[in-house]
Amino acid sequence: MFKVKVIIKRRPSILDPQGKAVEKGAAHLGLTNIKNTRIGRFIEFTVDSADRKAAEKEVNEYCSKLLSNPIMEDYEFSLEEIK
Repeated sequence: MFKVKVIIKRRPSILDPQGKAVEKGAAHLGLTNIKNTRIGRFIEFTVDSADRKAAEKEVNEYCSKLLSNPIMEDYEFSLEEIK
């Protein structure tokens, strides 16, 4: 079994209106050195598989077909074996 951590972010070429809004809020708080804020998502789950390669394949499919929008977002993940 593997614990999976996924980070999903907008591609650098895609505008991030949420990031801009948060950055403006920071400026209103006097935090004027905050720049280039990008908002993403963090997802954590387990995969019930003994084989690392099979788990990676299943996670890739899950991320590309359901968790992320492949047109606008990139994802990366890590697997940690649970013993």
